[in-house]
Amino acid sequence: MRLKDKVAIVTGASSDIGAEICRKFSEEGANVVLIGRSMDKLEKARSSLKNNSRSVAIPCDITDESQVIQTVNQIMDHYGKIDILVNNAAIINDPIHFHEMSERDWSSLINTNLYGTFRITKLVLIKMLENKAGCIINIGSISAERAIPKVHLTVYCTTKAALNMFTKGIAVEYARKNIRCNCINPGIVNAGMIRSYLEYPEARKALEDRQPLNKIGEPSDVANAAVYLASDEARWISGILLNVDGGKSASEG
Repeated sequence: MRLKDKVAIVTGASSDIGAEICRKFSEEGANVVLIGRSMDKLEKARSSLKNNSRSVAIPCDITDESQVIQTVNQIMDHYGKIDILVNNAAIINDPIHFHEMSERDWSSLINTNLYGTFRITKLVLIKMLENKAGCIINIGSISAERAIPKVHLTVYCTTKAALNMFTKGIAVEYARKNIRCNCINPGIVNAGMIRSYLEYPEARKALEDRQPLNKIGEPSDVANAAVYLASDEARWISGILLNVDGGKSASEG
C-alpha cells in the first residue's frame, strides 16, 4: 500500500472527483478525512471507502476561518498528524459574460477557490512543519491555461490560474522543510455539471471528437494521479502542474 497509515485531508470530498480521491487513498491504506459542507453527502462518500472505520467525515465550510481552525484542531486531536492535504473544494459559475457578473459573483468564486484554499493550507502547513514532512496537492483545471470560446468563465479561470502560481510558490518556499506541493489540472472529466451533458450521445461524441485521445476523462484518472503524487514514488516531484486531460492542452483545438 502506497499510503499506508498516512493521514490525508480531502476538501470537497463529496464531489465526484473528491469522493474518488478518497476511495483511492483509502485503498492505498490512508486514513482519510473527508471535508465538505454537507454531512449527509460526506457520509455517503465515506460509506464507500475500503477502510471507512479508520476515516472520518467533518462538515466544514472553508470560507469560514473559525470552522477551518476547529476542523484542523479536531483532526490533530484524533490522528496526531497530517501527512497529505488535497485542496479539491471549488465552485464554478454559470457561463455568463464578465461584464454581467456582480462583485458578489466574483467574491464567491475567489472566497472559495482561493481564500478557502489559502486558509486550510496555512493551518495544515503549520502542522506539517511540526511533523517535518508533508504533501499538498491542489486540484486545478486546464482552464487555468486556456479560455474556452463561447464558454464565459473569466473569473473562474483566473482563480485556477492563481492556484497554479500558488502551487509553485508553496513548493519552493517549503522545499527545504520537506514539504512538497503539486497541482493536478484536469480537462473534461465525467463529473459535476458536465455529467448530465454527457448523457446525450451527440453531446458526448462532440466532446470526445475534440480530445486527442478521443475520450472523456473519469474521476479515477484524476484520483490515480493524486495517489502517485501523494506517494513516496513522487518524493522528488514538487512544484509541477500535471495536466490530466487526454492530451487536450497539447493540442490546438
